[in-house]
This record gives sequence, C-alpha cells and structure tokens, in this order.
Amino acid sequence: MTSPDFSRRTFLGQAGFGLGSAALSTLLGRDLARATAVNAHGGLPGLPHFAAKAKRVIFLCMAGGPSHLETFDYKPKLDQLDGQPMPESFTKGQPIAQLQGQALKVQGHLTKFQRYGKSGQLVSDFLPWTAKMADEIAVIRSMVTEQINHDPAHTFMNTGTAISGRPSMGSWINYGLGSETEDLPGFVVLTSVGGRNPQPIASRQWSAGFLPSRYQGVEFNSSGDPVHYVRNPKGVSTTQQKALVDTVSALNRKRDELVDNPEIRTRIAAYEMAFRMQASVPELMDVSDEPQRVLDLYGATPGDGSYASNCLLARRLAERGVRFIHLYHRGWDHHGDLVKYMNTCCGLTDKPTWALLTDLKERGLLDDTLVVWGGEFGRTPMFQGKGGPGRDHHIKGFSMWMAGGGVKGGVSHGATDELGYHSVEDVVHVRDLHATMLHLLGIDAGRFSYPHQGLDMRLTGVEPARVVKEILV
Repeated sequence: MTSPDFSRRTFLGQAGFGLGSAALSTLLGRDLARATAVNAHGGLPGLPHFAAKAKRVIFLCMAGGPSHLETFDYKPKLDQLDGQPMPESFTKGQPIAQLQGQALKVQGHLTKFQRYGKSGQLVSDFLPWTAKMADEIAVIRSMVTEQINHDPAHTFMNTGTAISGRPSMGSWINYGLGSETEDLPGFVVLTSVGGRNPQPIASRQWSAGFLPSRYQGVEFNSSGDPVHYVRNPKGVSTTQQKALVDTVSALNRKRDELVDNPEIRTRIAAYEMAFRMQASVPELMDVSDEPQRVLDLYGATPGDGSYASNCLLARRLAERGVRFIHLYHRGWDHHGDLVKYMNTCCGLTDKPTWALLTDLKERGLLDDTLVVWGGEFGRTPMFQGKGGPGRDHHIKGFSMWMAGGGVKGGVSHGATDELGYHSVEDVVHVRDLHATMLHLLGIDAGRFSYPHQGLDMRLTGVEPARVVKEILV
C-alpha cells in the first residue's frame, strides 16, 4: 500500500511538472505567435516602427573586395611613399591575409582621381560613369568589418555575424516588412561573373537561417530558365497544375490544423508562389516591352547573364514590389594585375550601375529605393603580386556608397588615415550599415528581433549599432 506522504510527493511533483510544462508551452506559443504573425504585406504587425523613407533595397555587391584606393579614397601620402617600406606603426599587430610575414612595401595609387559634380566628390578614373552621379551618392569612406577572408566576410556583411546559418539582411527585412508582391519572391538574388579569380558565392548567403524559410532569398538564373522547374512538365496544363497545387495545399492545411507548424505554412506558401511564378517570372524576364533606348542605357543584351542585364532586371523587380534585390558581381579579388582587372570589372559594372540609378530616378523610384554599392572588404595600401601590382584583403578601412531612399546625395562621410589603412574619422561598422538600412525602411534595429534559443536575436547583434544620420536627408 502506498503511503500518504509518497502520494503527496508524487502528486506535487507531477503537478509541478505539469504546471511547468503548461507555462513553457504558453511562453513558446507566445514567442511563436509573435514570430509568425503577419501584417497586410506578410510582415510583422506594428512595423514599420516609424515612417519609412525607403520601401525596398537594391544591394550591389562587388564580390571579392574592390580597392577603396582605386575608387573613392584618395591619399596623396600614398603616392609620396610609393615603393618604400610600409611604416610598421600602421601594420604591427594587425590582421593581414596573404601578405602575413612578408616584407611590406607601400603601393601608390594605380589611377588618378578627380572631383566631380557640384559636391566635388573624389572619384577615380576607373569609374567615369559613377563620376556622373557624384551628386546622387553618399560615399562612406570609413567602413570596417571583422572578417578578412571572402566567405566569412560575405557572411558577416550579409548577416552581421561570421557564424554560418544566421538570417541574411534580405531575409530579416522580408520577415519584418513582408513583400509588396504576391506573384514574386520578396527577396531575389542575381549573380554575374567577370574579372580576376571570381570567388564562389554560397546560397547560404541569402539563407533565412532560423527565420521561417519562406523569407529566404530566391536565386534567379541570369540565362536559360530563370528559376529551375518553374515551367510545367510536358503534357501538364495550367489547369491540371492548379488542381495539384490546390490539393497539396489543402492536405498541408489539414496537417497544420493538427500540429500548428510554421514550416507547413511555408510549404503551402511556396507551392502557391511557385504556381503564380509560372506566369509572373516569364513576364518579368521578357524585356521585349523595353524600348531600345533603355537597353542601350544599360548596355544590356537580355539573357546574356551579365551584370548589365541584371541591373535592368533589378529595376523591373523593384517596379513589381520585390522588397530586397541582391546583385553579386564576382571578380573583384585583385591580388595582382589590379589595373587590368579593375578595367575589366569597372567596364562591366560602372555604366550599368549609373544606368540603374538614372532609370530609377526617371521613373520616380529612386526616392523610395535604397541602393547600396560595395564589397565585403577593401584592399591593402601595401603592394602584392608577382606580375602587375595588386593589393591584399583589408578590413580596417574601405569605402561603400548609398543612394536614394532617404540618403543625401553628394556627401562624403568618414575618413581613413593618411595611407588609407585605418578608418579614423566617423567610423562605420557593418552593424552601423545594417542599422542605417533598417532605419531608412522604418525599422528600429534595437526593437527588431526574433526569439531563438532563448535569446532575442537581431540583425545588428548585441553590440551597439549606430544609425549614420549624417548621410540621411
């Protein structure tokens, strides 16, 4: 026979466990509801936090790391010390990639700089088309990041951390604000190649990480079928395909009623989106409605997979309500023959970038489209290369620019030291860049989070992140 004391202990233990489970279930349910609730655009209720200046982002990633010293950061002292030993006071104890342990010599500028526009922005001769929009862009000359090799540096630029598997900025923005289109993904990625040593770009760079997978980026192919398997198989009509999608969605909804799993809702949305994309994507990619003047503006040959064609598609995606459009041009890793490959990369990207801003402005889209240009890091003031001179990876100072969507045109922000090594004035960390982007979209970075592993996770992490208000309208 069980004693009364044992029965009471058992009862209290089981009751405590049951109450704890109920409390945990309630907390998890609350977090899940908070994380998966949506507003009219598919984003979170209560967002944006305040009036937004930008509705969408076009991020132009020059993958490989363009040299700030051959684009926007002119340093007369660099030319004065050309060929001399690099002063140890700049480099001692600093992270260096391939030049570690080698004799370091100063490499002067490999091009000339001139002032352009009413603002007098300094732009190098490698970028004659960017020079034409000197009064449209805000150049940040004091960027810093934390990762010195390509893949982790891209991961840091895209997610705010070097830890793989975290959500990209495009996923964060779509999670918060949703998309303004029902017929295309809210986050689209386009890639092109041309230049020296094009580093691979892994698809996890546009992953949704721990966010619901519906917010991940979708890569569009620049040539051939824009999206794999988006077309119906031979012998399958649109009516038959719709019937299949409807049936699968109905079964998934029945399952979701039982288990309440956000990933099931993601699958439902993915099936339905894929069906709608069968009509919307071919229409998007068919640029026959574009006048020849526009094709000439970009220098685009539709279907050739070029950066120019991708810039034209970026404008068409922006028009159709896509929230985040990420273009990667791979080829900027200039360890040697920098002049040759800068001419190649700038020849492929400079005019199309100018054309994109010009086209957006003509159509009244630039006012609410934030355009960001830059790489994952910069290049060293020191010489590298067995053939023509080049530069190594550099994280302590580099340049990016922003335009449109609430950004002042014709301004320069921050500065590096006299050799372009350290950012020393109004330093802008990648986290600050993210906070500024979110701010322009109407989001307070400190109040924008997702519950994961017991923490409120943020794109800007736990370190302080500052909005760069000096470059904002």
